[in-house]
Amino acid sequence: MLDFVNLISAWAIPVIVVFIPLYAAYRKVPVYESFVEGAKDGFDTAIRIIPTLVGMMVAISVFRASGAMDFVIGWLKPLCAALGIPSEVLPLALLRPITGAGSLAYTTDLIQQFGPDSMIGRIASTIQGSTDTTLYVITVYFGAVGIRKAAYALKVGLISDAVGFIASIVICYLVFG
Repeated sequence: MLDFVNLISAWAIPVIVVFIPLYAAYRKVPVYESFVEGAKDGFDTAIRIIPTLVGMMVAISVFRASGAMDFVIGWLKPLCAALGIPSEVLPLALLRPITGAGSLAYTTDLIQQFGPDSMIGRIASTIQGSTDTTLYVITVYFGAVGIRKAAYALKVGLISDAVGFIASIVICYLVFG
């Protein structure tokens, strides 16, 4: 099973990077021109979302600096211990829906502390790859297109993050345990 996972891991990105432009060329899509047009649109969108992004970053900083994150983690540690979830990855479950940069920094710290081939390193890496920055996505992308009612998207996003967190732990124990 591990060899199969390593094979897919080694070839997935190169195959996608080669396949997409080849398929676009086959469909007679002007690949470079489409890329440049998309980059122009992306720049305009980036300018429009800067205020929303700044607001989100301030909210994240307040959450972490106020001690609210440490309070929530302390409250959840006994439950995680009872379920066999390594408490070291618990902050990642809370950070990942909020901030990509913060969760990546925390994942990097876990990998440096425990090693990339440790169970904690593997679980952290899998969580990082199988969950999303839900609050960031809703704030920035919904704000860019003017969507104001995002309650259902928020619920679905946070539920999918929780499922991704749990599935990451289960799959890592099944594949590497």
